[in-house]
Amino acid sequence: MKKHYTIFSFFSFLQIIGLWSQEVQIFNVEDFDLKGPVKSCLVTTDYGKELFEFNKNGVLIRTITQYNDTDQDITYYKYDNGELMEKRMESYKGKVLDESTSMANFYEIDTVPNRKVIEKIISYDKQFLEQQQYHYDDEGKLIKMISSNDEGVDETTFEYSQVKNEQTVSTFTNGILQKTVRTSTKKGPNGTQKVVLTKEYIDGEPNTALEEVFNADGKVVTSEDFLYDVAGKEFVSQKKRFYYYTDGKLSRMVKKTVNTESTDKYIFQFDNHTPSNWVKQIVTPNNTYITRNIEYYQQETAKEETND
Repeated sequence: MKKHYTIFSFFSFLQIIGLWSQEVQIFNVEDFDLKGPVKSCLVTTDYGKELFEFNKNGVLIRTITQYNDTDQDITYYKYDNGELMEKRMESYKGKVLDESTSMANFYEIDTVPNRKVIEKIISYDKQFLEQQQYHYDDEGKLIKMISSNDEGVDETTFEYSQVKNEQTVSTFTNGILQKTVRTSTKKGPNGTQKVVLTKEYIDGEPNTALEEVFNADGKVVTSEDFLYDVAGKEFVSQKKRFYYYTDGKLSRMVKKTVNTESTDKYIFQFDNHTPSNWVKQIVTPNNTYITRNIEYYQQETAKEETND
């Protein structure tokens, strides 16, 4: 999801930076399909607005989600030496700060002997909500996450395995399999392709799956949804999407099921900046749209900041 903002709603970003995310992440302009020294990007759709603001190094520092004239969420990010140290999400209802639903995430980082990050989540009305501990191995891979709150303690472990050109990451919560992600490569019509197969489990039993195929440029070319058939003991395809690009931008997406087929066409308008970014996306035949109002740092100022 993280890389496909031209395909999915920008508001799906809230799911990525949500309070209960599985790993501490730092987002850059590239994660939003943006290029160059972007200062801010105001995204407008037919269902709301969202503002993304970046520092001169291209790192996300604030988001504002505007639901209507009086309700909004504002999230702030603070860093130290390239590490996320604090995240605050302030929720306003009727233009008034709601302390019970506003939250602060604080991060403590230890690198001896291996990297460990402790995340404490506290509401603005001083209620402790949760603590997360992220443990990494000597290669920097996340291997364990311990979550504690009023309901108890959960331990999530991540196991890595490699067989020839396939790497699999298995996620277990309290010893029960929750998810597997298998990444492999194969030869495609235009070079080597990456295949990512994600399987989701409920109480250790298979439930759904998603297979995504990426081209050599890292763009998704197919994605297919599966649902597990308990009687047949196999995953059965539900829907497959085919993505086509023109000059590096998505031009159409074909969706196929057993009984249906439909096509969405994507039309983009670009600004005059170098490098340029798209400022309007229209999807037909439903004529849904996304517009982006992009403000840039001056090129010379951005370069000076990078060299500091």
